[in-house]
Amino acid sequence: MKIENKDYLNILGEKIALGKSATVTFEVAKLHTRNTLDVPIIIERSRKPGPTVLITAGIHGDEINGVEIVRQIIAKGINKPKTGTIICVPVINVFGFLNMDRLFPDGRDLNRVFPGSSNGSLASRVAHFVMTEIVPHVDFVMDFHTGGADRFNAAQIRIVKDDPRLTELAHVFGAPFIYYSQNLNKSFRNACSKVGVPMLLFEGGKSFNIHDNITNTGVNGAKRVLHHLGMLNSKFKVSKPKTQALIIGESKWLRAKFSGMYKPTVAINSYVEKDDVIGNITDPYGSFNHFVKAPNAGYIFNVNESPIIYQGDAIFHISIDLDHDQS
Repeated sequence: MKIENKDYLNILGEKIALGKSATVTFEVAKLHTRNTLDVPIIIERSRKPGPTVLITAGIHGDEINGVEIVRQIIAKGINKPKTGTIICVPVINVFGFLNMDRLFPDGRDLNRVFPGSSNGSLASRVAHFVMTEIVPHVDFVMDFHTGGADRFNAAQIRIVKDDPRLTELAHVFGAPFIYYSQNLNKSFRNACSKVGVPMLLFEGGKSFNIHDNITNTGVNGAKRVLHHLGMLNSKFKVSKPKTQALIIGESKWLRAKFSGMYKPTVAINSYVEKDDVIGNITDPYGSFNHFVKAPNAGYIFNVNESPIIYQGDAIFHISIDLDHDQS
């Protein structure tokens, strides 16, 4: 990674010198009450030049666990670097966070409008701000997400395949799974990739939920990466991952064959064999019981925890093949 030698970091017209801290705010828009709505950007700079790392969460307003991870990184002082600069944006979609909604008020998914436009929709304008005001200063991004709706994601890092640098950093992070997935069109990850800024995308937990194990995995992973980059303050201890990350090369969603009351009977992160019973779909009247069976051997790394499901709903995400190169 390159070394940032600028004496001043200029964001939103504010110049932050080496060794200084600042919180600058971006005015997203005014509410219908004419009150302003701001996104805080928390900047910590070491006296020693080094990489600039961006840590973000809350692209989807209902993904609270990602916000909690970044909150803890700030509250514990992990974002005060030994070298370089750390920029934290705990809640990018502040509208969604206030409304407990995944989307913006205009109904758009912020993670599908990047790189955005200065004169586009509200979500598009926020994306444009991130890509023009913050990302040009950045060498590397860690973006924290959770599973949508009631789908609980195992802690995982998502990266594209055949990128040695990202693979190295993903192993350093130390989540239980590394999931190879293509950059989605108009996503934040894809927009960063196009301008040459690598990103580790963390997924873990589910919406409207804070899960201690997921939070600890995210915080400890961020510490490991910062330590690896020579940026973590020496007062913090860095733990080794409990297990070596498993790389998921291919996977499939198992969808419900029937509507009804639903209960998974297998734990997240579990390895199952083909035809193992992993859940039940029943009716309220005690006359129907369908056993959900694993379509193949693999690891369960996403479980739908909704008690009521409809035919066609995604209920399990299971690995098909583990990548043979686990180095």
